[in-house]
Amino acid sequence: MTEKPPTRGEIFVVDDDPAVRETLSMVLSAAGYQVICFADGAALLAVARGRTPACILLDVNIPGASGLDILKELRGEDYPAPIFMISGQGDIAMAVSAIKNGALDFIEKPFRGSEIVTRLDEAIAAYARRQADDSASRIASLHFPGREPLTRREREVLEQFASGASNKEAGRHLGISPRTIEDHRANIMKKFGARNAADLIRIVMTASRAS
Repeated sequence: MTEKPPTRGEIFVVDDDPAVRETLSMVLSAAGYQVICFADGAALLAVARGRTPACILLDVNIPGASGLDILKELRGEDYPAPIFMISGQGDIAMAVSAIKNGALDFIEKPFRGSEIVTRLDEAIAAYARRQADDSASRIASLHFPGREPLTRREREVLEQFASGASNKEAGRHLGISPRTIEDHRANIMKKFGARNAADLIRIVMTASRAS
């Protein structure tokens, strides 16, 4: 008889489609996670405010308050666990908006179970590393007078960019896709009024010298 692997923590799954909930539950349970499923955001909020999972998978389109509304309620940028948005093909613009509100990344439907397990494993491990590295973050302590403030995630991306990491390398370190890194980078450049990558580095270097 094969022993079940020890639990690697809880994953909260929010989707109104029973088939999606069942598929994710089977795949993630087989990978050693304890999966708790919710059909709507209100049910998630009631639990997520009281205890913290290893990760949350939150569908964009759910009954009642949307996934984006729930993300804002959870204060995604400050929530102590990574949050992935699950998105249909037509929901990418909304998913990108969710990233700006603190979601770590988005997973497009239809998806393969093995790919989701790999992405969540990487994201959870990367999140734990970043929590440990937070105090050592150079960018986090910098001030950019007159610039629109960066979110925590944008500061993490900027830290990677300033250290010379490529989009792929930064994505691997932070546990998110290179495309999401590009979205963050574009937003950082817009906030800082940087014309190009070299201009952005100049702004960071100027802030470093002033601090």
